[in-house]
Amino acid sequence: LQVVESGGGLMRPGGSLRLSCKYTGPTVRDYAISWFRQAPGEERLGVACISNEGGRTHYRDFVKGRFTISKAHAENTVFLQMNNLKSEDTAIYMCAIADGYYHTCPLGTPEYDYWGQGTQVTVPS
Repeated sequence: LQVVESGGGLMRPGGSLRLSCKYTGPTVRDYAISWFRQAPGEERLGVACISNEGGRTHYRDFVKGRFTISKAHAENTVFLQMNNLKSEDTAIYMCAIADGYYHTCPLGTPEYDYWGQGTQVTVPS
């Protein structure tokens, strides 16, 4: 699988951005897709994910109510709508795919098999 992110950029605090993650390659029947972020000097951290099973979603507490993950099945694309952006949201955002059945998608990095290069999101303070 190949994963490509887009949609990052510079946004004022309180603004919105929508990230896109498009994946191509062999059909995967069961999977989870997650958005991770990594700021300079910090660990990579999952912020939101979605399972193929029932489209269940899972979020970190600090993005709940602000970020929404969704899928466009026909387009093999996952979106991350980010509203009310804060300076602490500044990071490289990466999309990753875990091949397997997940009732609740994981937000940890070891589970994910395929990664994109990331897209930079900058929110100045």
